[in-house]
This record gives sequence, structure tokens and C-alpha cells, in this order.
Amino acid sequence: MSVDTKKKENIGNFKNNGREWSLKGNHTDVNVYDFIDKKLGKAAPYGIYDISKNMGWVSVGISCDTAEFAVNSIRNWWLEMGKETYKECQEIMITADCGGSNGNRVRL
Repeated sequence: MSVDTKKKENIGNFKNNGREWSLKGNHTDVNVYDFIDKKLGKAAPYGIYDISKNMGWVSVGISCDTAEFAVNSIRNWWLEMGKETYKECQEIMITADCGGSNGNRVRL
């Protein structure tokens, strides 16, 4: 499997480049500025990609980008998807870049 933390995003109704089609007169109100909503904060998506099955899993958390969040994301993938897919599995090879929660000095 390959694991990585993705870009943190503000939680809330923020403007995003691109197009969204809607009926005339039914527009969506959005925040124009990207200031963090102090009540909602930011979300940190953590992606797990199963190379052999070409399948992905994303955990989204509101905590900091920590090793604990990374380990918990892999644990959740195993409990919800991996254990059923790889019933005979004895070990897992994990590839990750070396930074943030995947740092080489992080003890978890």
C-alpha cells in the first residue's frame, strides 16, 4: 500500500474554482475569503492506495497532521477493507514519503 497526507482544506462553504451548474436563480452562497472558520477548522485527508487492487481509502480528520492520525487511518483501512480483501495476509508493505506524519523520526 502507499500512504500519504493530502492538502489540508478549510471546512465550510468556500469558493472553489470551476463550474457548478444550477437552476437560474438558485445560487449557492459561499465565503469569498479563505479565512479559517474558527468553529469548523480544517480537515486533513489521509489517503491509502492499494497498489495491487487499484483501490483507495481516504480518512478525513480534524486533528493535526500527526503520526497518530496516520497510524489510525491505516488501522481503519485494515479493519474496514484490508482484512476482508487479504484474508491470508501475514504482513503489509507500506510505502510513504518522508515528511509530516510519515517522518522517519516519528516513533509511531
